Amino acid sequence: MKNGIAQGEEMSELGPEPEYRYLVSFIIPISAIIGNYVGGYYSASAIIIALGIFPLLDHISGQIPEPRPSRNNSKLLVAMLYAHGIINPIIILSFGYRIFLDGFTDTFWLAGLSTGMATGISGILVGHELGHTKPRSFGWWLARINLYLAFYGHFTTEHNYNHHKNVATEKDPVSAPLGRGLWLHMLYCIPGQYVSSWNIEKKRAMKREKNTFFLFNPIVLVVIIEVLFFISVWFMINQIVALAILYQAVVSIFLLEYVNYIRHYGLRREVNERQTEAHSWQTEKRLSRWALFELTRHPAHHLEASLPFWKLQPYEDAPSLPSGYFAIFWPCLIPPIWKRMMDKRIPQET
Repeated sequence: MKNGIAQGEEMSELGPEPEYRYLVSFIIPISAIIGNYVGGYYSASAIIIALGIFPLLDHISGQIPEPRPSRNNSKLLVAMLYAHGIINPIIILSFGYRIFLDGFTDTFWLAGLSTGMATGISGILVGHELGHTKPRSFGWWLARINLYLAFYGHFTTEHNYNHHKNVATEKDPVSAPLGRGLWLHMLYCIPGQYVSSWNIEKKRAMKREKNTFFLFNPIVLVVIIEVLFFISVWFMINQIVALAILYQAVVSIFLLEYVNYIRHYGLRREVNERQTEAHSWQTEKRLSRWALFELTRHPAHHLEASLPFWKLQPYEDAPSLPSGYFAIFWPCLIPPIWKRMMDKRIPQET
């Protein structure tokens, strides 16, 4: 069960991954901002890129034959994460501006879908990465703010304290069992994570011998902040803008749970069984790796969660997806096609 870090003699003789390649992650967010500013059918720019161009490029771009060595640190890559976190509210503001001007027209749906795809990257994805930084640090707070803007502020609690511990078990709402389609899984995982995060905070309060009354649960505060944000936009700007912000959040949440679905589908272990690289899917497709900050090297993230994304390496024995995250988006939407594609890839021991 070797990974790229352990097998130095098999590692590519090239240097670490060039940092500039991760700049591709800004294509969708910037296209959404430009589309929102220009308006009209240009507001569909990010849709065309994310759901049309990127899936094709993701599949045909291939992957590097051998993993490159990790770099020890990178101020530039940290700066990229912070830049995304700062750009995310700008994306939402640009969408609000467009809807304030256009009202409830075709632009609402096109720009909302584009914006949700962009905030799924700059908001939730980056919020996931920064959510693993030191609590109360700048990166941690930036992650929290952007998750609130997606009405998913409970995510850090659920992800850090349940998902990483119970991945691929029945205790994890995110881990889809073999045979469950994406749409049915959404009905399980989204409310399941709210319940799980609530119970986590309740247990943490009990350990600290603090009040466990439901009004003192931090998840209540999260919901209150999100509701107040929505109400403020509703009354201080207008109702359509408020609904638009909620719409982009729904899109970004859907994309997050799509990613969660594909990277754990069908992989199972008992609650007390040791977690290994066999319990998360990985892919080395270039575009998905660079555009999503190595989210594709998910087994390494689970086994070494404290490592920043640029230190993650693929595992030789980890189950591999048939293509990149962008490329398999469309097949995943159709459960019979997805199951036919994936079920045969499930390792027998899981």
